[in-house]
Amino acid sequence: MSAAPNPAGGRVGYILKRYPRLSETFILNEIRAMERLGEELELFSLLPPEPPPWHPMVSEVQAEVSFLPPAWGKKLAALASGHAAALRAAPLRYSGALGRALVWAALSPHPLATMKQFLRAGFVAAVCRQKGVSRIHAHFANAPAAVGLFASRMLGVPFSFTTHAKDLYLTPRRVMQKRIAAARFVTTCTDYNARYLRAMVAEGERHKIQLVYHGIDLSQFDFRDAAETARLDGLRPVILSVGRLVPKKGLGDLIAACALLRERGVGFRCIIVGEGPLRAALEADIRDRGLAGWVTLQGAMTHARLIHLYREAQVFALPSRVTEDGDRDGIPNVIAEAMAIGVPVVSTTVSGIPELVKEGETGLLVAPNDPQSLADAIAHLLGDPALCRHIAGQARRVLDGCFNCWVTARSLQGLMNGRACEAVMPPLAAPQEVPPQELAA
Repeated sequence: MSAAPNPAGGRVGYILKRYPRLSETFILNEIRAMERLGEELELFSLLPPEPPPWHPMVSEVQAEVSFLPPAWGKKLAALASGHAAALRAAPLRYSGALGRALVWAALSPHPLATMKQFLRAGFVAAVCRQKGVSRIHAHFANAPAAVGLFASRMLGVPFSFTTHAKDLYLTPRRVMQKRIAAARFVTTCTDYNARYLRAMVAEGERHKIQLVYHGIDLSQFDFRDAAETARLDGLRPVILSVGRLVPKKGLGDLIAACALLRERGVGFRCIIVGEGPLRAALEADIRDRGLAGWVTLQGAMTHARLIHLYREAQVFALPSRVTEDGDRDGIPNVIAEAMAIGVPVVSTTVSGIPELVKEGETGLLVAPNDPQSLADAIAHLLGDPALCRHIAGQARRVLDGCFNCWVTARSLQGLMNGRACEAVMPPLAAPQEVPPQELAA
């Protein structure tokens, strides 16, 4: 895909919590696609870049990455210089942004956090002005959106943000309402999220909330042909799961389901890819259940290695759940990636997952927190090759139409440039209902 001239002119400032980051391929895909569509980007990482390994695709990104120096002396100097430049360039705008920050800090239970984002915004604004940034877009509704909002006020440029999962459901509603009010538009990656957001704002602002599914680069995921699938038939089946080792992924339920499968005499290997704070607890669970040799934690890995693992898997399982504090997944990109290669998926009826995983058509769905049902669904797929072939084919067709990153990036580009965006799509299926108590909270 060749780059077309940018009709709006000027660069887009992308504000990210940390870039590059191994677990956020959906953002990397979006950045690559936006550049190929002709947008000139300036990237801001609020934290120093994650140390290698990085995905090889990072090398394709042309945009420069700006971030505050980690050393305190240099960091303070950069902040002071940025705020001084912002004040000199537009004193009224700067004063307005400062006044807003002070009021919000006074009303916040965490005033220092508000002022921290204002300080970061001065640095971002100075670089944006120097690089000719004409629009600011933040990924995640928490710190990046706050920085983007303040920086846009200092610069007098449009501001927008994308909200995903944890950042949406753990950000207080009144804070979300302020950020939505300040934004030109807000995108989110599931219709479940979009309805949740529209319910918290006045009718006159609901048009700002736009559904844009996360896209993946389907060219990287060759669909398994019949011969490749047949090669796996004589091997010990691999159940694959990928995600951060955090409560909302429900990986303890997967381990419990594996214990049930072993008791039934089902042969398998379960490989869990990812890192996170629950690693020690999950290792202990595997050990206590006597599943060493059956279930392994592989840690984090590059996308190239992960794609190889997808090709070896007979089933992909991700038993997502809603945690006590309300955190949950949207539509995890790893589900789409598994589908793209032709791995049948088992997941749960949480949040936006049913928009992509349609029961019996593009995957199997079970209730969250239910290892018994999870084990039943996995065993069903392992014992029914015809169903697996049907599900795999249907899932890939849905992805080709709705999850291509070049299509979804064009949707976002249209919104950024103020155009009506025909590519912003309706939900893929009737989504999981948002509980009334959440809509009314």
